[in-house]
Amino acid sequence: MSELMKKPKLRWACRRGMLELDILLAPFVEEGYDALSLEQKQDFERLLACDDPDLFAWFMGHATSKDHSLQQLVDIIVRRVRV
Repeated sequence: MSELMKKPKLRWACRRGMLELDILLAPFVEEGYDALSLEQKQDFERLLACDDPDLFAWFMGHATSKDHSLQQLVDIIVRRVRV
């Protein structure tokens, strides 16, 4: 298992090609990432490796990830925005 990305690398990986994704991901790294379990942090890194169109569809509710762990993380991030 590889070492988790450090915050500066996560911040950089959250810079996407879509403003909507930037608005969701960047604040989450600052405000919610530290509260994740080790497994969820690994899942977050996998989430950041996904293509922007897939991420957009998942976050906007147009589709769901077939990977249950990634979908749970999407749901966590979306819930933080709605609160």
